[in-house]
Amino acid sequence: MSKVVVGLSGGVDSSVTAALLHHQGYEVIGLTLWLMKGKGQCCSEGMVDAAKICEQLDIPYHVVDSRDLFTAEIVNYLVSGYEAGITPLPCSQCNRAVKFGPMLTYAQTEWGCDRIATGHYARIQYDPGSDRYQLLRALDLNKDQSYFLYDLTQEMLAHTLFPLGEVTKEETRRLANQYHLTTAEKPESQDLCLIEAHGSMQTFLDQHITPKQGEIVTPDGQVLGTHSGIHHYTIGQRKGLGVSAPDPLYVMKLDPVMNRVIVGSREEATEPECTVTRLNWVSIPAPTAPFQCFGRVRYRSPAVPVTVIPLGDDRIKLVFDEPQFGITPGQAAVLYEGDRLLGGGIIERFPQ
Repeated sequence: MSKVVVGLSGGVDSSVTAALLHHQGYEVIGLTLWLMKGKGQCCSEGMVDAAKICEQLDIPYHVVDSRDLFTAEIVNYLVSGYEAGITPLPCSQCNRAVKFGPMLTYAQTEWGCDRIATGHYARIQYDPGSDRYQLLRALDLNKDQSYFLYDLTQEMLAHTLFPLGEVTKEETRRLANQYHLTTAEKPESQDLCLIEAHGSMQTFLDQHITPKQGEIVTPDGQVLGTHSGIHHYTIGQRKGLGVSAPDPLYVMKLDPVMNRVIVGSREEATEPECTVTRLNWVSIPAPTAPFQCFGRVRYRSPAVPVTVIPLGDDRIKLVFDEPQFGITPGQAAVLYEGDRLLGGGIIERFPQ
């Protein structure tokens, strides 16, 4: 059985991943990427727990200082995005640029490993007909994380294992107790490590962006109140606007040029289409003609019927069968055909 480097966060999912592969006969090497700078960062406790798991399994453990890379690829990306009035999705970029790519390089060059593994809930399947690796949704759809993995390359998929893709979260907990892992009863972590480290996204952003007050307005320019900085708001937001109106108001758009938050009715915050750029086609080649599939514009939103229209120049238009509420520039639009993830990209800003 070959060597495998397992990415360890110190949580139950990555711990069970290491234990499963270890019991299957792989020569497992534990690896934690140290991502966060400053005091109280989420990595600290995770590294302690990951080290305990490796000691328990009697496998080697390594920590790689990736803080500068994380700052360059994720922190700067988030800050510049929020300053520009979009809501960036850091997780997919982090998976590709900070985690999977560097992990595979470390595995191949430092330890002579031909495989890496993580505790993500997703599946990989090779299709000889197309000679492509297919990224599939997890068996446990409630835990499926394929949305955040759409940006992985064929090279990454070819060398990656997702042992938890075929099990449920309940089964993962059962295995953790069966193996007597010290993380068996550890609570679930936040989806976003920056929130876990700083308490909230607003707290994190306020450390990097100077709040600048501006107007909250309706689409026709009526001033309803003031905001404390457009980076405190996101498309579709209803609560915390600080303005009153006879009917519920939602954030429709963020205007960084005029430093305005534009609000309107739910209907006005609903869009029939959007354009998507920075595409990565995972399970299929880049399409050249329109086709129909299912699309998700947020991690927790359902996959809905959509027509995909290639525009060229690394862009597509998505036309939804039914208009969608809260489509957010900067977030990922990810396309599916059944369990197969076809590809995805970043939603572009709507015309002002």
